[in-house]
Amino acid sequence: MKILALITARGGSKRLPGKNIKILGGKPLVTWSIDLAKNISKICDILVSTDDVEIFNICYDAGALCPWLRPKELSSDSATSADTAIHALNWYEAERGAVDGLLLLQPTSPFRSLDTIHKGIELFEMNDRQTVLGVSPTHSHPAWTMKIQDGHLAPFLCGRTFVPRSQDLPLTYVLNGSFYLISPEMLRKNMSFMEQKALPLIMESQKESLDIDTIWDFKMAEAMLAIDDRDFD
Repeated sequence: MKILALITARGGSKRLPGKNIKILGGKPLVTWSIDLAKNISKICDILVSTDDVEIFNICYDAGALCPWLRPKELSSDSATSADTAIHALNWYEAERGAVDGLLLLQPTSPFRSLDTIHKGIELFEMNDRQTVLGVSPTHSHPAWTMKIQDGHLAPFLCGRTFVPRSQDLPLTYVLNGSFYLISPEMLRKNMSFMEQKALPLIMESQKESLDIDTIWDFKMAEAMLAIDDRDFD
């Protein structure tokens, strides 16, 4: 099994400027994903796609493969993760040969564990390279969410009434942004990391599921470093 790890790290961030290189636990945020990927034996290379020279230099010094700066058209707010991934994948396979899977490791999920990554790769291998996506239990069940309709509160799910007991509801999950593993064929076919029969890599730990997008998220990450992991189980 030959898997390419891709780390996408854009320079611009409106909600948390410079987030990918903010110092967390003594090192830039982006290097958390690079350091983790170095310990995964089935990863053939760690490729970084960035449009930012400072991020480029940090990742290069950390030992990642940084062959170019991302084209401007892939650095806009309208560019998708799939667009960026396909660009990187096309370059890599043309230069270094075909891969069995592409593992997207977003820098904003610094606390994913090596054990979880190995479980995700195992799922991918055992199920004929079917897409595997990292998910976490939802904090608010969709059946309990509401919308404002004609000035009044109404159940968000049409035709549903509120179920009073949580144990009467099916478990629901949300993508946490921590793990995306897909075959090159499926990524190019769908132009997306989403697949109708994607497999869930369930992450129960709140720490592993943290996705840093705002200053609040970053402060939470700093606090988590000072707290025993068992408090997040």
